[in-house]
Amino acid sequence: MKTLGDWLASPWRRSAAAAVAGALPVLAFPAPALWWWACAALVPWLLLLRTAPTGRRAVYDGWCGGFGFMLAMHHWLLPSLHVFTFVIAALLGALWGPWGWLVRRLLGGVPSRTRAAVALLVLPSGWLAVELVRSWQGLGGPWGMLGSSQWQVQPALRLASVGGVWLLSFLIVALNVSLAVLVAVRRARVPAVAGLVATAAATSAAWVFAPRPAVDGQVRIAVVQPGVVAGADSADRRFAREEQLTRRLAGQDVDLVVWGESSVGFDLDDRPDLARRLAALSRATGADVLVNVDARRSDKPGIYKSSVLIGPDGLTGQRYDKMRLVPFGEYIPARSMLGWATSVGKAAGEDRRRGTQPVVMNLGDGLRAGPMVCFETAFPDMTRHLTREGVDLLVGQSSTSTFQHSWAPEQHASLAALRAAETGRPMVHATLTGVSAVYGPDGRPVGPRLGTGASAAQRYSLPLAHGTTPYVRLGDWTVHAALLILAVWAVGEGVRTVRLRRSGPGSPVPPVRTAHGSPARPSR
Repeated sequence: MKTLGDWLASPWRRSAAAAVAGALPVLAFPAPALWWWACAALVPWLLLLRTAPTGRRAVYDGWCGGFGFMLAMHHWLLPSLHVFTFVIAALLGALWGPWGWLVRRLLGGVPSRTRAAVALLVLPSGWLAVELVRSWQGLGGPWGMLGSSQWQVQPALRLASVGGVWLLSFLIVALNVSLAVLVAVRRARVPAVAGLVATAAATSAAWVFAPRPAVDGQVRIAVVQPGVVAGADSADRRFAREEQLTRRLAGQDVDLVVWGESSVGFDLDDRPDLARRLAALSRATGADVLVNVDARRSDKPGIYKSSVLIGPDGLTGQRYDKMRLVPFGEYIPARSMLGWATSVGKAAGEDRRRGTQPVVMNLGDGLRAGPMVCFETAFPDMTRHLTREGVDLLVGQSSTSTFQHSWAPEQHASLAALRAAETGRPMVHATLTGVSAVYGPDGRPVGPRLGTGASAAQRYSLPLAHGTTPYVRLGDWTVHAALLILAVWAVGEGVRTVRLRRSGPGSPVPPVRTAHGSPARPSR
């Protein structure tokens, strides 16, 4: 009778198993939103990696698992990028190759208690190093960071205010490593239990001691979501629909009306008639109107995506040009080499232009807002910078019309909860289509969400808070600590290797054995 080890002896079967194991954590994210699953989702992958017969095979298993994770996380891109989605997943998945080797190095064979204890620090640090690299804008940004799966868990949001989403990712991986050691390594159960206790203690300490936002005011925000509008004249009909919905807000005492991304398809300097209609809406509602223009500029070459503020007298002169563009969706990296992506999917036919700096917009009654566009809300450094600049309100303008029937809208909306909790500032996530949601300064949802099928204008009363969270003050200290841990471990391994070489040949070292009892081939 064949055992699981015999079945995994085939390299192809092992690669397929690694890809499936790597995809499992995606179930913790919206739309499934099984947040509790993240606590054990990495265990199958960890158990597979530790039994890799060689270090090279562990690298392959890490790569295949990363491919599965990236493909599952971005499956909704398939209708747009087609085969190129697999190429991107394969390239990004390679980042987990070294992490796979690291797992085998620390947990392979029968690790000692000391080695297991080291793994509880080094493996989460290695995972954070992978997330740090793939968070670079050119590689797609920090979409799908493991910690962001905990957006609806209040203790996790409190932890985010201390160390950002990075701290959540670190603790989740540490929890998974502890469980994997408990399952597979009897002699190392003491450090595994200590890891579980330490994770619980960190969460409890953050819940008790982390400063809470000091609520000292209220702001009334309205979100206008027109829904999907298709057709040759969609830009004009969408504007008319948004105008109709906004007029319903007259007399509701709002301070700001927010439209979604690409809500205006014309440059307002070229279309003064639209600017006048927006100013009339501002007068009718008694509030400034924040729109998003996706059009070719009349004063600059190229197409920009811009948040533009309109008051009762027309354009206020306050404008934010999107800085971080979506790879392939809004520009093609190395277009001379990868431009063929436009022939197999819906990649950008023309690169959008970038803004140069974030903008703090001054609204009425001394209120200050920090706008972001689309997947910029995935970058914690942007909201942290805006908070340091003194904003009272964070605003994200988005559109997921291409991905209406996928998991993307729910996941995108969930990111605003983390950004609010990290900064202690309320955040509005307003979509053209998709899921619109609003969160208070502690990350808790405020009022009803507007789902993908909604075409409505919704008013929200948001609590305002001031003060600074530890994450805003200290920044990405979790990342710095993780890199330091990896550096110290690497130096220790180097010193150990040098000492072994200097000591010369000694008594033979017994071979590392796999979980099935067979000696492993030496790693190269």
